[in-house]
Amino acid sequence: MPNPNIPRGIIPVQRLDGSPYNGKANIYNVPASNASSIFIGQPLVATGASDANGIPVVTTAVAGATNNILGPMVGIVDGGEPIVAVTRDLNIFRLASVNQYILVADDPDLIFEAQEDSVGGNIAMATAGTKNIDLIAGAGSTTTGYSGWMLDSSTIAVGPTLQMRLLAGVRRANNDMGSGTGVTLSKWLCRINIHSLRSLTGV
Repeated sequence: MPNPNIPRGIIPVQRLDGSPYNGKANIYNVPASNASSIFIGQPLVATGASDANGIPVVTTAVAGATNNILGPMVGIVDGGEPIVAVTRDLNIFRLASVNQYILVADDPDLIFEAQEDSVGGNIAMATAGTKNIDLIAGAGSTTTGYSGWMLDSSTIAVGPTLQMRLLAGVRRANNDMGSGTGVTLSKWLCRINIHSLRSLTGV
């Protein structure tokens, strides 16, 4: 049975030490001047600016080598107290051209699940834990609320400037990893290789 084509961007699932992701995230601002929708799992980057409340401003990251990533959106803040993180399973996204506070999973030690695009070939099983890979942008779904970003299979290499580190295949009943040359649209565990909060040059 082929793997389902269900890209969701990069979704946090655990920390580097093996502990499960507990939903922790930090608040960032997307100003009304940003005319693009932002979806759950969509990689973001800080702009270097803050709003009138001192909250850092973020925008969609740029796919491709050397481009920093802060982390993905995991929810939005609707206001009120207390502020509670929206779980990644809710169908919700940031509408275009709306001043919005959002929640970003910005911990540099997070591990994410992401789907490969399989363009130019599938990711070979032997590359897990040994190589890096870039992301490729994709349109989000207004139905599910999830991002359409994926791992760009054609960029798999050892280069240190590639955006993500490939760690392992996702072992799950609905994700056939196969063997050898891999399987189309497989899901992988990865971490951000060029993280904004670990960069010596900042954002």
